[in-house]
Amino acid sequence: MVMVYITEVHMAGGAGHQHIAEVRWRNPENGQTGANSRAEMVDWIRKGGEAYVTDGKNTARVHVVEVNPPYIQTYADGKWTDNLLALPRY
Repeated sequence: MVMVYITEVHMAGGAGHQHIAEVRWRNPENGQTGANSRAEMVDWIRKGGEAYVTDGKNTARVHVVEVNPPYIQTYADGKWTDNLLALPRY
């Protein structure tokens, strides 16, 4: 399955994870870049896609938080983390 690194987030209506409206990403294998809505990213991860956030040293996997509506958040070392919220905005 394809793996991407999320590199930027677009927020709408607030500052929490549930307000991530869209993300930009990069595929490290082929250099391809793109952008997807939160709903598209949720669907892609549910279908087996893998998304990560990295600062060059540490990497955290992005998971779907199953609420209504679902959203994405990083999970590392056994706890939910704010790596997505630390990314640049666009």
